[in-house]
Amino acid sequence: MQRQAAAERIMSVAKVIEITAGSPTSFDDAVREGIERASKTVSNIQGAWIKEQTLDIENGKIVEYRVTMKVTFVLTD
Repeated sequence: MQRQAAAERIMSVAKVIEITAGSPTSFDDAVREGIERASKTVSNIQGAWIKEQTLDIENGKIVEYRVTMKVTFVLTD
């Protein structure tokens, strides 16, 4: 296997941000909404992982599913 010359190597740098999103329907919907909203202002999103899931409960009923996510995106020039 040949090595690539240093000038030919492509190097990318990624950044990770933390966002929180909520939904009255489900955790899945909260994740979907959070990624869709983040995509409006953040380019090159490559992945995400769920850090935390919480519930808001009122009078014994779930009123909101909330997720906190770490979202990874690649920086551009």
